[in-house]
Amino acid sequence: MSLPEPVRRRLNSFSRTVFTDNNRTGPENRGDANHIDNEIVSSLPLQMSLYFNFWFFPFWWASSIAMLQQKYSVLPDYYKFILVTSIILTTLIEVIRLYLGYMGNLQEKVPELAGFWLLSLLLQVPLILFLLLNEGLRIQPLERAVNIIFVVFLVFQVITAFLALKRMVNQLATHFHLHEFDRLDAHLPSDNLACQARRLEAAGIMGQQVGELHSTSGVWKSAVRA
Repeated sequence: MSLPEPVRRRLNSFSRTVFTDNNRTGPENRGDANHIDNEIVSSLPLQMSLYFNFWFFPFWWASSIAMLQQKYSVLPDYYKFILVTSIILTTLIEVIRLYLGYMGNLQEKVPELAGFWLLSLLLQVPLILFLLLNEGLRIQPLERAVNIIFVVFLVFQVITAFLALKRMVNQLATHFHLHEFDRLDAHLPSDNLACQARRLEAAGIMGQQVGELHSTSGVWKSAVRA
């Protein structure tokens, strides 16, 4: 399962715009460039956070459902709808978010990791902060505790994913520039040979023309003497 191609293109374009380091000029020497192919840019702290988040989320979900059942009867009707909708959205987003995080970080896929970062920052963080800070939801102590832990996970993952994306995008940019340099290096010898051939050909034509001029002047000299 992978992202649709239009989504991948948009996320790639977004990543190049946001995460590219314009001050970076590439590897300083060829020895540094040879290590780029073997460089691992996935984030170990991010992966550990995703692993613990994966096991924490079922506990968060069970706690939220238990607290919802406990206080459902005393909540106003609009808060009932808001709370149920928030839990459903958080569950759906979290499943997609964890999948994209695992795929993007382990396989070093920029579109997937960018999607994970955007879902975390723009959707999941606001939802959990709403569940944590809105006192109209009659927040229970267990709810507050699990939501605080969830927010800590999210903030840490947003920061580490941002740093991992910068490394991945800069590595891809370096790969692209090195590929272009290799193509130029491959074309330069043939261009030099062609230049030399053209110079030799021009020199041959010039020599032939000079010889013709010498022969013509010799004919004229003999005619004048006669």
